Amino acid sequence: MTVIAVMLGVFLVGGGIWLYNPDRPRAVLERRWAPPPSQFVEAAGIRLHIRDTGPRDGPTVVLVHGFASSLHTWEAWMPLLEDRFRVVSLDLPGFGLTGPDPTSDYSDERSVAVLAALMDRLGIGEAALVGSSMGGRIAWRFAAAEPARVSKLVLMAPDGFASLGREYGRAPERLSWLMRLLPYTAPKPLLRRTMQNAYAVPGVLTDAVVNRYHAMLLAPGVRRAILDRVLQTRLVPPEPILATIHMPVLLLWGERDGAVPASHASDYERALPNASTVILPGVGHVPMEEAPEASARVLRAFLDGTADG
Repeated sequence: MTVIAVMLGVFLVGGGIWLYNPDRPRAVLERRWAPPPSQFVEAAGIRLHIRDTGPRDGPTVVLVHGFASSLHTWEAWMPLLEDRFRVVSLDLPGFGLTGPDPTSDYSDERSVAVLAALMDRLGIGEAALVGSSMGGRIAWRFAAAEPARVSKLVLMAPDGFASLGREYGRAPERLSWLMRLLPYTAPKPLLRRTMQNAYAVPGVLTDAVVNRYHAMLLAPGVRRAILDRVLQTRLVPPEPILATIHMPVLLLWGERDGAVPASHASDYERALPNASTVILPGVGHVPMEEAPEASARVLRAFLDGTADG
């Protein structure tokens, strides 16, 4: 999901609403949300929830989700990629069924190190890297830090440029009292309302989708980890970093993205040496959920070399 929209919706409890939502037992959540092919592996000192499917001798694609999301966001892509590609997805530390990072470090540098450790753990030397929203920022940070390990880079409405209220080099100095309620309350109706900003295709934001995102927020320690990540996130001017990324890059955007508008693609195109942009008509912030066939078709063409930047 978008970098901050879901979090805002969860903690903005207005009109005197108060609804206590304790964490749910991990075992219960794992039985429901981590059936095969889910597995848990140790990397960088963390028990990571991952899925690793497709032919082991095929090209590898690593998928990195956005803020307050989980590896489940990629599920509709799986049958569209697994025939040819080895597809690896994970719950980033602090989200989903991976849960909190024991180090309590949620910086981009730590995320890059965790991703590298997971690739080492799985014996992956090089992969195409796909990142959505916040995961897009982590993906381009990884590509700049570990260029030999990234064959191609796909950025789906990536985060990273400063915007209103988000300055370079500064994290929030303190959390409002409303934000501090997040570990204790997560009203589902308000979550749905804020998620609507990310979905443009009618009928995709179903009760089942809201229930899934809600359940992942209630995984043990996740909401407090979300606050820690917000407090630790410091944007850096992206242009000098993006200028060092020379592998082919695909910028994939939804035309009706209400979280990170498609007009932001031009910022990345100017900064990246080898980038091309595809904008999907009528689609919002999560093309892999809203238009899986169309977005996977674009992805496959890029990965197969028929649509290089």
